[in-house]
Amino acid sequence: MTTEQLRERWGDSLLTVLTVVLLIMMFVVAPLQALGLFEFQVFELLLALFLVGGVFVMSGSALVVVMMLVALIMIAVGAVLRLRAPSILDLNLFAGSWLMVGITMAVTVARATFAPGRVTYHRVIGAVLLYLTVAVIFAALYTFVGTLVPRAFSGMKVEDSPALASQLIYFSFATLTTTGYGDVAPLHPIARSLCNVEAIFGQLFPATVLARLVTLELAHRDRE
Repeated sequence: MTTEQLRERWGDSLLTVLTVVLLIMMFVVAPLQALGLFEFQVFELLLALFLVGGVFVMSGSALVVVMMLVALIMIAVGAVLRLRAPSILDLNLFAGSWLMVGITMAVTVARATFAPGRVTYHRVIGAVLLYLTVAVIFAALYTFVGTLVPRAFSGMKVEDSPALASQLIYFSFATLTTTGYGDVAPLHPIARSLCNVEAIFGQLFPATVLARLVTLELAHRDRE
């Protein structure tokens, strides 16, 4: 079965499957990894590989293949360096790989979710996946800022540790949803600027997505 046939058959369903995978990675695997359970680091890598494969099937683009391969190489190199001697370098490699995966997945999911046609259950879930992916992208950006400026955040030290992923996800969603518990706060101007952008996106996204999906559904009914 070719990639085109897989995309036609499973394209919409993959939106739901990838959403479940990403939810498990962020809200189950990351917290357990923060507790120091090494086996969940391996499990996270396997889920990441599945995530990359799903994005490739949905897009079918050669550029996506190249970006995913580069991201996987960065993850592999970072893992080797972490085993030998944890440092800022492997942390940035992980952040760079997740930034590439996040951006690629966001573009791919947005195209599938907002394509012309009937708005199915899977496409609504795809909008949720896009929202989650944005949080991943900003978590990667916060990692870069935190490694370049050690005191960019109060209440969170960006260093190579099993708990970092959980902390970054927590802070990113607290910013995206404008919850702002106050236990972690940006201090550096660039960090604050990124938080502003993420918070604005988090406020505008629900209304914008709802309007777009309603428009697509009405346009599909008019053509019937």
